[in-house]
Amino acid sequence: MLHAARHSTWLEIDLEAIRHNTSRLRDECGTEVMAVVKAGAYGHGGAMAARAALRGGAAWLGAARVEEGLELRRQGIVAPLLILGFTPPERLAEALEARLSLTVWRIDHLEAASAAASASGRTAAVHLKVDTGMNRIGAPPAEALALASRIRHLPALVGQGVYTHFARADETDRTPTQKQQATFSEVVHSLDAAGLRPEWIHAANTAGALAYPEARWDLVRSGVGIYGMHPSPAVPLPEGFEPALQWKSTLTEVKTVAAGSGVSYGHAYVTRRDERIGTVAVGYADGFRRVDGNFVLVGGKRVPIVGRVCMDQCLVQLDAAPEARPGDEVVLLGAQGDERIGAEEVARRWGTINYEVTCGITERVARVYR
Repeated sequence: MLHAARHSTWLEIDLEAIRHNTSRLRDECGTEVMAVVKAGAYGHGGAMAARAALRGGAAWLGAARVEEGLELRRQGIVAPLLILGFTPPERLAEALEARLSLTVWRIDHLEAASAAASASGRTAAVHLKVDTGMNRIGAPPAEALALASRIRHLPALVGQGVYTHFARADETDRTPTQKQQATFSEVVHSLDAAGLRPEWIHAANTAGALAYPEARWDLVRSGVGIYGMHPSPAVPLPEGFEPALQWKSTLTEVKTVAAGSGVSYGHAYVTRRDERIGTVAVGYADGFRRVDGNFVLVGGKRVPIVGRVCMDQCLVQLDAAPEARPGDEVVLLGAQGDERIGAEEVARRWGTINYEVTCGITERVARVYR
C-alpha cells in the first residue's frame, strides 16, 4: 500500500482534479470564478487546494474568517481573497496589512474599516453584502444604495464589490432563487444609475452558477463544485467534473469470531455464526460517524461496519471479502476496483449533506497530495 507505512488513516487529494474542475466551471459559466477555500477547503486542505484552483484559472479566493485568510497569506497565497463573514474590528489592521478584502453590511463596519485603513496609511477594499432572502447577514436591499454611497465618500475605502447569497439554488423550486435574483438585480441597477456600481458583482454559488445563468454576473463563487462534489440531487455537476478526495484506512486485524459473540462497545452486534471480523484504524474522532449502516470497501467489495464505531477504530464483517488480510487498504470515500462510495452516498446515510461529510474529517487525518 502506498501510505499505510506512514499513516493509519489518510486522505488522498488529487490537486489536478481541483485544477481541472475550476477550469471546467469557468468554461461552463463563461465568467470568472471565486474558489471558496473556507474550512480548510471543505476538508481538502486550504493552501494546497487554493493553489490548485488558481492554476485552474480562479480569479479570486473566498474564506469565511480573517484567521483563514491570514493563514493562506502565511502559506504564500497572494491572490485576491475575500473574507465572506464578519471581521472583528480588532483584526482589521492585520487584515488590511495582509491585503484581504472585507465583507461589510452595516455603517459601523464601514466606519471601522475606514478608521483602520486611515490609521495605517492603507486602503480597505470592501464588498457590500446584500441580504436578498437568506436572512443571515447582509444589508436590507433598501439600504444598499445609501451604504454604497457612504463607501464612496468615507476616507480610505474602496468599494470593490457587491454581492448576495442564494438560499435555495440547489432545489427544484426555482421561485425563491428567481425572487432573490430579481431583488439583487434591482439593487445593481440602482447602483449603476447612481454611478456606484463596483468592479465585481456576484451572487451565485455552485448550484446558482449551474442552474441560473442570469445570476453569473462578473464572478461565481464555487466551493463544492471545484472539489468535484454535486451541489444537490436537483443540481448535479455536469459531465467532466472529478471528485478530488479519497479517504482511506488500514485493516489492522482480521480474526474469526465465534457465533454468538458480541462485537465492539455495548455488544450492539452479535455474530450469527463464526464470522471473519476486521478492525479498521478509523473512528469518530477522525470524522467517521458513529451511526448504523456504514459501509466501506475492502478488496474492491462493499463490506458493512458492524457494532459501534469507536473513537479511533471500527469493525467490519468480511464475508464479502474472504481474501482480506491485515495491512489491506480500506476505502471509506472513493473508488476501489469497480466499486465507489461517494460523499453523496455517505451523506444520505448520515442524514446530512456532502459538504458536512468532508468538512467533518478532522485534522488528525493526514492529507496526502498528488
